[in-house]
Amino acid sequence: MGRGAARSRCPPRLERWLLLLLGLCGWTAALRGNDNSEGLPESIPSAPGTLPHFMEEPDDAYIIKSNPIVLRCKAMPAMQIFFKCNGEWVHQNEHVSEESMDETTGLKVREVFINVTRQQVEDFHGPEDYWCQCVAWSHLGTSKSRKASVRIAYLRKNFEQDPQGKEVPIEGMIVLHCRPPEGVPAAEVEWLKNEEPIDSNLDENIDTRADHNLIIRQARLSDSGNYTCMAANIVAKRRSMSATVVVYVNGGWSSWTEWSNCNARCGRGWQKRSRTCTNPAPLNGGAFCEGMSVQKITCTSLCPVDGSWEVWSEWSVCSPECEHLRVRECIAPPPRNGGKYCEGVSQESENCTEGLCIQDIETASDIALYSGLGAAVIAVAVLVVGVTLYRRSQSEYGVDVIDSSALTGGFQTFNFKTVRQGNSLLLNSSMQPDLTVSRTYSGPICLQDPIDKELMTESSLFNPLSDIKVKVQSSFMVSLGVTERAEYHGKAHSGTFPHGNNRAFGTIQARNKATYIQNLSSISTTSELKTTAIFGHLGGRLVVPNTGVSLLIPHGAIPEESSWEIYLAITQKESSLEPEGTDVLLGPEVTCGPSEVAVSTPFALTIPHCAQVNSEHWNIHLKKRTQQGKWEEVMSVEEETTSCYCLLDPYACHILLNSFGTYALIGEPISDCAVRQLKVAVFGCLSCNSLDYNLRVYCMDNTPCAFQEVVSDERLQGGQLLEEPKLLHFKGNTFSLQISVLDIPPFLWRIKPFTACQEVPFSRVWCSSPKPLHCAFSLERYSPATTQLACKVCVRQVKGHEQVLQIQTSILENERETITFFAHDDSNFPAQMGPKAFKIPYSIRQRICATFDTPNAKGKDWQMLAQKNSINRNLSYFATQSSPSAVILDLWEARHQHDGDLDSLACALEEIGRTHSKISDITETEVEEPDFNYSRQNGL
Repeated sequence: MGRGAARSRCPPRLERWLLLLLGLCGWTAALRGNDNSEGLPESIPSAPGTLPHFMEEPDDAYIIKSNPIVLRCKAMPAMQIFFKCNGEWVHQNEHVSEESMDETTGLKVREVFINVTRQQVEDFHGPEDYWCQCVAWSHLGTSKSRKASVRIAYLRKNFEQDPQGKEVPIEGMIVLHCRPPEGVPAAEVEWLKNEEPIDSNLDENIDTRADHNLIIRQARLSDSGNYTCMAANIVAKRRSMSATVVVYVNGGWSSWTEWSNCNARCGRGWQKRSRTCTNPAPLNGGAFCEGMSVQKITCTSLCPVDGSWEVWSEWSVCSPECEHLRVRECIAPPPRNGGKYCEGVSQESENCTEGLCIQDIETASDIALYSGLGAAVIAVAVLVVGVTLYRRSQSEYGVDVIDSSALTGGFQTFNFKTVRQGNSLLLNSSMQPDLTVSRTYSGPICLQDPIDKELMTESSLFNPLSDIKVKVQSSFMVSLGVTERAEYHGKAHSGTFPHGNNRAFGTIQARNKATYIQNLSSISTTSELKTTAIFGHLGGRLVVPNTGVSLLIPHGAIPEESSWEIYLAITQKESSLEPEGTDVLLGPEVTCGPSEVAVSTPFALTIPHCAQVNSEHWNIHLKKRTQQGKWEEVMSVEEETTSCYCLLDPYACHILLNSFGTYALIGEPISDCAVRQLKVAVFGCLSCNSLDYNLRVYCMDNTPCAFQEVVSDERLQGGQLLEEPKLLHFKGNTFSLQISVLDIPPFLWRIKPFTACQEVPFSRVWCSSPKPLHCAFSLERYSPATTQLACKVCVRQVKGHEQVLQIQTSILENERETITFFAHDDSNFPAQMGPKAFKIPYSIRQRICATFDTPNAKGKDWQMLAQKNSINRNLSYFATQSSPSAVILDLWEARHQHDGDLDSLACALEEIGRTHSKISDITETEVEEPDFNYSRQNGL
């Protein structure tokens, strides 16, 4: 009671100050006590004024690694500010306080800081996060700030879900899922494409807002690439595994073309139409079009009917000009369905007075006529006198070659003389020969004499062609004197025929030589056309010398630690393959084996052919012989298939196969314009009779192996090649072949009767067996002193192509001059194993494959590599291979086995834009020179 009375007696204001002072003293003592001291009161008496107002409250914070964080608090007016963390007051020593005065209000402003360490947070174990709060005092009372949480920041290393690669069709939806690693604070996600950030605000087709996933609503080709999910917070950044997205385009068929014309001119045939897988073309591994690219249907063509003349009308009345007329019309029958119009005139006139008609001949036209006749008589007389004088002046000399077209009723030949330099029998040594005569005629040149109009046969002259029809020719022989002359001798040089993909013989380097004799000693006469070698994992190449047949086994085709004895052979006996109808065997029958060898990648087989490549005229098939000896079709060259691949070059077919066996190429002519290329060669030798000389003209398939067979046979008979062989384009138009010997020097040589021209039926030429076709001509000298022969051999198809071979040779062996044809001889390298067999070094090849096998949004992949190497058909075959680029390069190796043109390949790569230096520059130090000059087979 005493204390209460005493407090009541104090003035009220003083009492309040005392209470405040006592309260402050007690609060201060509490703050200075130990950590276990009791908490401060929630409120203390204060002087009149306003409650504290927080100008800055503590914010949520994250401790990064071991770095402490700073919490700050600022209030006005405030006499004191202290922090309370997790319900407990923070010790006074841990506070940093700053005091200032607000200039506007004059009130006291206080700001307090504390540090919170990682250890403090980790040591706290409570139901909620570690938190801190500010408490501020003023004269009026206390105020509390918001609670600020303090957490330890982190980010796990592993993503909870990585994005997965996808292959989607164009315009399809792409959804890439990404669940970032666990972290505090939660990680933010960003997407990268090919290491570049994706901004969905710039592309409405892309959405990255849906639960960290990437959504592309309609896939485009440009959306192909590598996508990465990037997660980041204040602690670290994390990258997901990259996901490869390939947007592919499935192939689509173009529209059908119009139906072609019926292939049969008369009767039943077929017509076709085609389409291509280019609408669109498959890209980035898209599926190739399903179905056939070619359709065929049967058709019937109306047979053409040629027109025929009706009977002549009666003669008309004799006119004042002493002539009467008669007419006829082409209506018996008239031409129909494209048939020919009647040949000849439709009107005829003749004198009707038997020359007794009296007319004025004093006109200008009559004067010109009779003047011309008189001049002609005088010219003939002068010519006769001139020839007589010339023969007398030239009686000491002989004539080598003259133009016989004016002196015979036989062949109408070219109107020029051929002269050889250095020959004392020439009429004019200044004239130069033309050895490249090649013309096309629309009518026959084999004309009959009025005296000899019968067709005769003489089987003994046409070995082995006993059924060939012969057109009889006769010539008027011009008598010219012959005397002895000095003989000259030429040293023979060995040589070989030139090789080349164009199958054309090399240009003769010595056109002014007296003879054109080919030394064939370098060509093997063995009957065994077979090559064998042992191959392993490194692969290699087999070549049958001088035949154009080769086999390329790629690197890695044969499993490691295993090897096989591989053989490559050409069937020389009669082929068991019998083409049907007008089908033609276009090349040799080739066998490779053994058949039990299993390869992991396709090998390349090269077979030469004799067709003039044109898909409008030929339908070429590849056939294989079964173990039962039957032949079955593997594919058509124009067919789209994934079992094998055929690339048809002008003179060879390169085939990619997975199994060994016996293969052959069959040609089916689609039109009359289909051309079978024949090589024409002339051989000669003396017969048993010393005055006789035999000419043998061969027409064989334009393949190296066919020519080698002819050369081997002629060597056994002692024959000698007399002129550079030439190429004849023989069409499938049912017209026959004519072979003629022209311009034989009169009075020096004569040809046996009835053998100047030989005619071979079309069927005998077109459907002949692989055995070469040849005709024999027998020539006889008038005198043993004649040692030189100059003539022409004309080989032509009626209404078709013609070739004329100029023959000029010495019949004496020691006078022949040999003209050497420089060429690559692949007989020295029939087999090559390992890296030396390939033009492209293996390291360069691997880099090319790694570059082009990967799909590219810009189209710079293996399909572009194929296009730059002229491979534009049946790309679905390469799409099924494990490394399309490797198979394309194998095909390049097969096509360039002789030239090894690395520059062209480097240029193709540079055009694509995937390389910046030529392969030839890279490989100069890697490839030895002999590797590029090894065996080569071409035109022969």
